[in-house]
Amino acid sequence: MLVRNLQNRLQILALLVVLVFLVLVGRVGYMQIVQGKVYTQLADGNRLRLIPVMAPRGTFFDRNGISMVSNRPGFTVSLVPVAGPVKEEVISQLAAILGMSETEIKTKISQQTSSFDPIRIKADIGPEIVTKIEERRSEMPGVVIEIQPIRHYVYNELAAHVFGYVSEINDDELQKKSATKYKPRDIIGKTGLESVYDAVLRGVDGGGQVEVDVTGRSVQVLGRKEPTPGNNLVLTIDYRVQKAAEAAVDEQLKYLQTNSKFTRARAAAAVAVNPQTGEILAMVSRPTFNPNLFSTGISYKNWQELNENPHHPMDNKAISGEYSPGSTFKIVSGAAALEMGKVTPEEKIFDSGQHWLIPKGNAEGEALGWINFKEALSKSDNVYFYEMGNRLGIDNLEKYARMFGLGQYTGINLPGESDGLVANRRYKEKVYKEDWYLSETFDAAIGQGFQLATPLQMAVLISEIANGGHRYRPYLVNRIVAPNGEIVKKFVPEETGNITLSASTLQLIREALREVAQEGGTAGDTFTNFPINIAGKTGTTENFHGDDHGWFVAYGPYEDPRVAVVVIVEQGGFGSSSAAPIAKKIMEAAFNLNQPNQGEAPRVYKAHTVL
Repeated sequence: MLVRNLQNRLQILALLVVLVFLVLVGRVGYMQIVQGKVYTQLADGNRLRLIPVMAPRGTFFDRNGISMVSNRPGFTVSLVPVAGPVKEEVISQLAAILGMSETEIKTKISQQTSSFDPIRIKADIGPEIVTKIEERRSEMPGVVIEIQPIRHYVYNELAAHVFGYVSEINDDELQKKSATKYKPRDIIGKTGLESVYDAVLRGVDGGGQVEVDVTGRSVQVLGRKEPTPGNNLVLTIDYRVQKAAEAAVDEQLKYLQTNSKFTRARAAAAVAVNPQTGEILAMVSRPTFNPNLFSTGISYKNWQELNENPHHPMDNKAISGEYSPGSTFKIVSGAAALEMGKVTPEEKIFDSGQHWLIPKGNAEGEALGWINFKEALSKSDNVYFYEMGNRLGIDNLEKYARMFGLGQYTGINLPGESDGLVANRRYKEKVYKEDWYLSETFDAAIGQGFQLATPLQMAVLISEIANGGHRYRPYLVNRIVAPNGEIVKKFVPEETGNITLSASTLQLIREALREVAQEGGTAGDTFTNFPINIAGKTGTTENFHGDDHGWFVAYGPYEDPRVAVVVIVEQGGFGSSSAAPIAKKIMEAAFNLNQPNQGEAPRVYKAHTVL
């Protein structure tokens, strides 16, 4: 009986052993045959890494082929996960070397979407940090040094508001953009042309399959796909005109701050455009910023300085600044009065220093006596144009202002453009719940009160006078060019509207504007003996928060306009003394006057042609 029980037990035990063996064999077979590829990938993941190689962004060239925005190589510190999560001691050492907080590094690690991709911790480190990391390589497994392209703005602040800047994509931007094209920690254009043309500038990232050891150090490269650089932009900007415009603005602001009573003149904007095409030759906004600060992650200190500056250096005042146009608006008032027969060129109106219906007068109480249209516009007489407003009424002033393109976007392909404001009854009733008064029509007729315009809008307006009434969409990019030199897209002038003025009205306004820049005109002191015939208009607008703003709009040559310039100086006082000198220097650069290359012929910007 005992022997039989023992045999039964041995049989059961043998059966269990066989079952266990079969299970083990089955599991091994399942792991090797069914799941073999998965475990092979996991094993390779511990020794093989797909290291992405960032594609360099496209280069910005000026209209003459000068490189203005490019890329430079820079060292980037990255973490390559090896054998599990990154150790605390590695994070601690890396934070000390890089001057970062451990929390910041951990945040970057937590944002990683793939367990095999490198985690970029800090870009554009110096050689001294590279040396420290190499010396402690064995103590920091997974820490590697990559060489990545860093966005480089060749001339620092030059045209910063036009170019914009690049920086790391944030969560909100990642959600808005296509998940197939963007991933965490991608570098994208944030403002300016960098933002508008980000998709064509980015290129296609490459990569390499690299075998690494337990410290994350590369052992050998098993394969590599070269990145495809982004497309290049050939701009309408002229580097020499842009440089001269920025220097002129900076010099004038410094002069006003140190040699005049206008010590608060710390902001300005300027635009130079080809009136025959809409090509922007230069665009300046002050104060400004250095976009290179953002390429590798701006410091808190630098960001705070920019963010807390009361003059808003990040704003492009050329397209977003809204100012009362002041006496430059008299071009509109005068055109409306002539076209509607409210005044004739020969009629003289008596200026006693103030209007006879409402006690509004000229600056500093000046009285010009009997004057006709041309004299009134060239000498910027307020009383004459108050009377034009009285005869026209606010509705007709509104009609002609809109015909000139005011109160609407110019359509320039830059983010942040403002549309200004045309004074009208509906606006006041809606916002203030009040009726319209004659005194407000007087203000509107000389570009004060509710009237608001951007410098770019005024550049379009003066261009319409210069080119015979055509309104062109301002643009900054001539063509998009592939890395191999093939033209991807070419931009041409686009007419978006026109002003319907008679030839006689247009000619009379032009003649009056020509006299502005001659002896006896409001800008005569600046442009007398200037070798190019210039037509222009000064403007001074009240500023309830400080000193008056100064305007100057102009074009030249008078006989065949090729360059139009608009300048505004915040709290600079009279436009004749604050803005006109800047415009003169921009014109000198545009026409190669007083330039270093004495043998070079005057520059000509041809109609409907991009150089």
